Amino acid sequence: MLKTYPFYIKAPVILLGLVITVFMMSVLRDILVPLAFAALIAILLNPLTNRFERKMPKILSIMLAMIIGIVVVIAILYFLSSQVAHFFDDLESIKHKLSQLLEEIRTWLQTTFGISSQKQMQMVNDAANGSKALIGQTLSGLMGVLSVVFLIPVYTFLILLYKTLILNFIYEVFSEENKQKVAEILGETKAAIQSYIIGLLIETSIVAVMNSAALLILGVQNAILIGVIGAILNLLPYIGGIIAIALPVLMATLTMDGFTTQLLIIGAYALIQFIDNNILVPRIVSSKVQINALISIVIVLMGAALWGIPGMFLSIPFIAVMKIIFDRIDGLKPWGKLLGDNIPTEHMGQVKRFRRKKKLVTDN
Repeated sequence: MLKTYPFYIKAPVILLGLVITVFMMSVLRDILVPLAFAALIAILLNPLTNRFERKMPKILSIMLAMIIGIVVVIAILYFLSSQVAHFFDDLESIKHKLSQLLEEIRTWLQTTFGISSQKQMQMVNDAANGSKALIGQTLSGLMGVLSVVFLIPVYTFLILLYKTLILNFIYEVFSEENKQKVAEILGETKAAIQSYIIGLLIETSIVAVMNSAALLILGVQNAILIGVIGAILNLLPYIGGIIAIALPVLMATLTMDGFTTQLLIIGAYALIQFIDNNILVPRIVSSKVQINALISIVIVLMGAALWGIPGMFLSIPFIAVMKIIFDRIDGLKPWGKLLGDNIPTEHMGQVKRFRRKKKLVTDN
């Protein structure tokens, strides 16, 4: 017979375990971040690898799939670098207009709110130091560069090569009666991550085209670059969308007179966001796992605090996997419901029935 411990004993133990886990994840950031990205890429390339394995050896299949993925990434990077070169062509005029805008803002803050120039400089320096800390956490030393050019491809290759070994290990860790449930969790996790990543890639491409087209029509400089960056930022739930709108508005402010273009940009991006949220995401992304808005924002911010910018992008797939696991384990199902986007009504009905019964008893 299993011994059940009271809540005041279990809660501190669980909290201590979470603290130790988060601490280890922070300490091992340089190892775990590329490993996490490699796992996502391996899951994404797995169907392509399986198709190649029907006609060639496993190692050649993995290498061919990875070469195709690397070629796609290099093509995207080449396209972005060409757009960045156009941006630097206009850099001097942008810097001149930016200095004028900052001077106007400084004067307005001083006359309206009484904030002195020294205080403003201190606030700017504090914000800059915070940004440097976030960037330093993201690109920590040489390991940050090695993870992109060396560790992630190596990890991806090895995960694909040893995927059968890894899956067998996971099956053998659990008892015989739980193997069916483990198989369901692994199958749903793989399907959810694959549909999530592929759907996001398609959605991001469509949003990038719409952003760039809108900015080109409005005559914004570096429209394609800003449109693509906005689509990438859109991968970050809610937070990225706000930053994506701010970039073209700032560019229009620095390169154009008046505020008509800025208002048109906000209107165009609002329409694009409406199309994205109500058409693209439900029909294209529409994975088996839906995370509610509150959890999405909190987990993205926690990912940023733990692993910097990579943590922001890894947080949503991570919490999606956790929800799949929670939904399959009886003791953790309430946590799975908390993460989900379905708002239950049965408990509210029970409360109302209890109140009606209480009222009847009181009246009698």
